[in-house]
Amino acid sequence: MCRAFIRSLVLSVAFAVVLASTANVQAGTSDGRLDIYFIDVEGGAATLIVTPGNESLLIDSGYPDYGGRDRDRILKVIRDVAKLSHLDHAAVSHWHLDHYGNHASLAAQIKVNNFWDRGIPEMLAEDKDFEKRMVDYRAASQNKSKTLKAGDTLPLKDWVMKGNQTPLSVKVVTASREVIPNVGAPNPFAAENKPQDNDPTDNAASVSLLLKFGKFSFLTCGDLTWNIESKLMTPNNPIGQVEMFMVTHHGLGVSNNPTLLLPIDPRVCVMCNGPTKGCDPGTNATLRRIKSLQAVYQLHRNVRLKADEQTPLEFIANDSETATCKGVFVKASVAPDGASYTVQIGTDGKPREFQTR
Repeated sequence: MCRAFIRSLVLSVAFAVVLASTANVQAGTSDGRLDIYFIDVEGGAATLIVTPGNESLLIDSGYPDYGGRDRDRILKVIRDVAKLSHLDHAAVSHWHLDHYGNHASLAAQIKVNNFWDRGIPEMLAEDKDFEKRMVDYRAASQNKSKTLKAGDTLPLKDWVMKGNQTPLSVKVVTASREVIPNVGAPNPFAAENKPQDNDPTDNAASVSLLLKFGKFSFLTCGDLTWNIESKLMTPNNPIGQVEMFMVTHHGLGVSNNPTLLLPIDPRVCVMCNGPTKGCDPGTNATLRRIKSLQAVYQLHRNVRLKADEQTPLEFIANDSETATCKGVFVKASVAPDGASYTVQIGTDGKPREFQTR
């Protein structure tokens, strides 16, 4: 009986090891790739980054209400697609409801280890219910959310595989209307800036994040608006070129200043717009001027625009209006050395490959 017991124990341990190994493969920890999911929240924003080491960062969380629509879409990607059991980091780009609306309800469903934001103001002029909404956010974060300032970096680890190390960093380049120092090569498009009226809303205070993974780079600026974009990028370019850019503010024309978009010269852009929100013709005209641009992905077809006023249908994740929308995401996946990346629509979409400069 003793031998039988030992044999049974050995088999049980071996089976557990196999299960653990399988779980790691499902979670994507063995392929060394960095994944970025642009989740459809109907014209809000929710971007999930999963590192090769399985660290996770969710930036923004879409609208609340609507029967938990956006919350459930985010949870589906977190749990069923990315195979995560928790979130290491959840960040808020700025205090508009389509960007932080589900942070509290997500924390009630899945563990969130760290909350990041630009600091919580006492009030928000454009939201009369802001103070009430902050009660839920403070409770979810246990009043321990960490304030991000321009120049800060998020604590994510480099990726090491078979002795090779790929540097990984996420740097804050704007926050609370402040920007990183304007050092770097002269911006050849600085003279194109035409200042707009001052933006008093929280859009202008957006947290902008620059992710670098080896040679790959990705910039997301929340709903940052025109004049702060210019403040960041003139007279010099402190960002350099980026491979991927999340089109700012859902593609609205009060953002996406040419003095930002043209010098960063992205290969791929992703627009988190809605069926009737964003995708401004002026923004699309600026995108078409980007010298190195190879593809623009939209989360939605704008039903108010003609086909030639937006990206081709093959690069659009959701073709229908909100009532019949399936909430398909766009996924970017970066090679372990950062030298190439793919972009696809949904789980079953055909990946298109791009080479990093």
